[in-house]
Amino acid sequence: MDIRTLKHFLALADSLHFGRASAACHISLSALSRNIRQLEDELGVMLFRRDNRSVSLTDEGQTFQQYAREAISQWNLIRNALAGGADQLHGEISLYCSVTAVYSILFDLLNRFRHDFPDIELKLHTGDPEHAIARVVAGEEDISIAAQPRSLPRGVVCKPITVSPLRFIAPLKQSDPDVPLTPPASAAHWAQVPMILSEGGIARKRIDAWFHKMDVNPRIYAQVAGNEAIVSMVSLGLGIGVVPEIVLKNSPMADRIRILDVQPELEPYDIGLFALKKNLNNPLVNAFWSLIPEQ
Repeated sequence: MDIRTLKHFLALADSLHFGRASAACHISLSALSRNIRQLEDELGVMLFRRDNRSVSLTDEGQTFQQYAREAISQWNLIRNALAGGADQLHGEISLYCSVTAVYSILFDLLNRFRHDFPDIELKLHTGDPEHAIARVVAGEEDISIAAQPRSLPRGVVCKPITVSPLRFIAPLKQSDPDVPLTPPASAAHWAQVPMILSEGGIARKRIDAWFHKMDVNPRIYAQVAGNEAIVSMVSLGLGIGVVPEIVLKNSPMADRIRILDVQPELEPYDIGLFALKKNLNNPLVNAFWSLIPEQ
């Protein structure tokens, strides 16, 4: 079987950019365009809307996207099942996490994974960890790394990796008199401090609850996607932020910020590996899953 066309379709469906998709597939732009047109001709429908500015999936393309993911997954399953006693697993899995997780968690895992399973190709996607579990639920990723919420979506399982405290951070040097270098002494003082917070996610929910208990309506200077951006903005003296400690340990801006001893402390991050329970039957997914010991 030749499933390369399905892989080419998924690369374009994920990136919605012919140039990036052709580079990811290591084929020319013309070859990718030709393969997509042939696929559409075989199916008798348009999978993508194209114009000079953008590419988007049609309704039929979204339906076929789910089929393509399942077909490749099933191909990997049967290929390895029929191989039986073969020494190595073959195929491809995808993983999503933040840039911080790549440095702090994945480095050792990937070294072990590559050594133990050299014939499994790992597609790594990075971005805002707030979307990590949703991408697994949607079938866009096989595995993700993120903070564990209080409840998981149906069918999703988690394997704990580590725990990281959530820290209040301030700039090392004061450039704005409204941005203190020590914890504000009262709720009234907290209400005057410019805060740099995540747009959403677990950290935002916990800091919002923390302010609510103090009966404080925080002065939000900026809402950003990604913890690394919070560290950068705090280092410039623009406000006080809240980030997981694991982000600070791997940030190039760590020497430009200070951790504030704020009480009461925020509930820490429980960082884990996430996958659909049914996908653990896939030996490729299970191979990566098994890298984390049971706790």
